[in-house]
Amino acid sequence: MAVTSASSAGQSADADGFDAAYYERFYFNKKTSVVDPAHTERLGTFVCSYLQYLRVPVKRVLDVGCGIGLWRDLVARHFPQATFHGVEFSEYLCGRFGWEQGSVVDYKARTPYDLVICQGVLPYLNEGDVQTALRNLARLSRGALYVEAVTREDWEQDIVDETLTDPRMFRHPAQLYRRTLAEGFTELGGGVWLSPKTELPLFALEHAGGQ
Repeated sequence: MAVTSASSAGQSADADGFDAAYYERFYFNKKTSVVDPAHTERLGTFVCSYLQYLRVPVKRVLDVGCGIGLWRDLVARHFPQATFHGVEFSEYLCGRFGWEQGSVVDYKARTPYDLVICQGVLPYLNEGDVQTALRNLARLSRGALYVEAVTREDWEQDIVDETLTDPRMFRHPAQLYRRTLAEGFTELGGGVWLSPKTELPLFALEHAGGQ
């Protein structure tokens, strides 16, 4: 995905930036790809296993900004009875993989999902759109949410690999994400959030930050 500015005053992602050239650089070209299969496998195992431990029933999964479908097989292995629905902003990827075209900012579903995944999407939105998108994710999930977003602190502390990370991302502070997500979810750590709609009991130390 691409954006015209790294300032929160700029415009959010333009659909024209998510073309074949973008995905060739960041996903298909092994020399410049941000995809690490081993990392993806570990991440998917962690998220799905933690939800299984918490006994979150997962029968319907939504991946908003699903890209090339990295989560589809992971979900199928851990939740073989669950359906997987991919939504993608890129017209190019929708044509190539058959995803439903839509945006995390305003995508609507008739029925909320048990697990919603949003990986690597939010930093391409300006501050206002990020907050709108996060509140939309709360409406889309009746169970769990996994969010991954590169923050300002990640850039400042050299956590990201600048040779591979798209420099056109917005550098929002982590607090922007946490503060808005906390309106609709309980943070469990590791990017996993739980909706109060699950009505699942949690031990005090299972809440990130000791809430």
